[in-house]
Amino acid sequence: MMKKIPKIVIGVAALALVTALMGTFYTLEEGEQAVIVQFGRPVGAPVTEAGLHIKLPFVQEVRRFEKRILVWDGDPNQIPTKGREFIWIDTTARWRIDDAKKFLESVSTEEGARSRLNDIIDSVVRDEVSSSELKDLVRSASWVIPEDELLEEVTEDAKAKLQTEVVRGREDLTRTILAKAQRIVPQYGIELVDVRIKRLNYVESVREKVYARMISERKRIAARFRSEGEGQSAEILGTMEKELRQIRSTAYRQVQEVRGAADAEATRVYGAAYGADPEFYAFSRTLEAYKEGQNKNATVILTTDSDYFRYLKQASPALAAPASR
Repeated sequence: MMKKIPKIVIGVAALALVTALMGTFYTLEEGEQAVIVQFGRPVGAPVTEAGLHIKLPFVQEVRRFEKRILVWDGDPNQIPTKGREFIWIDTTARWRIDDAKKFLESVSTEEGARSRLNDIIDSVVRDEVSSSELKDLVRSASWVIPEDELLEEVTEDAKAKLQTEVVRGREDLTRTILAKAQRIVPQYGIELVDVRIKRLNYVESVREKVYARMISERKRIAARFRSEGEGQSAEILGTMEKELRQIRSTAYRQVQEVRGAADAEATRVYGAAYGADPEFYAFSRTLEAYKEGQNKNATVILTTDSDYFRYLKQASPALAAPASR
């Protein structure tokens, strides 16, 4: 029994020693930094080097923090510009923990840091947006005024706005926001790397009015094009009708000339034929009259000494005898 007691003591001592050794050493990975906390209070400088490190067992603990750049995305806010245009603006930022000890003492966690950044960045953005014109928010300082031909389809009001010179531009605005926020965040152990405007848009009520104005402008331009097209169409149709009338007139004149020439030629032929043999011509014309005079529904009463029957009498001796009496 006496021999078993030392073994137990030795085992307990060995276990305590292993536990102490395990509580003494800790490791940091790349992209991590740590603060040693003793009885709830940070002691010493932050540990920023990756690898194996030592701390006091049982009384000290390790608080680990990111050393890499982190992302902050704020909630979209409705902010009026200097010209009283209400817009939705959505910003984003990049930040990192610069002083882990100060960070632990002031905001404790990344969630606490994001909450503090919400207050700081949103406040700075609101101040800058409300003191800036809308054109400085949507355009860059390198804005180039469009060429004249591109301005022909817009109204005079829109043309004047497009030709307005940009005073600051979005780049200068974001640099100002970053500079002002950077002066505040170091007290929380935070370094603000960058701030950007992620999205910008009109509020719903204003957006509907803008869309309605855009639709109205497009309709006005379409009506102008339609009117110009109808005018050109009427001009083309008028030219076509004029040319058609001219063609018809020329064709009619040529037809009349051809008919006149044909009638003259026919008259000349008839005259020549009549002059060559008047008796044959009279005979031919009579035969034509016989042919044209056939009408089953008409009755013609003629005397036997009519010229109409002259050639029939000559062709039939029976009919010629009474005529000699």
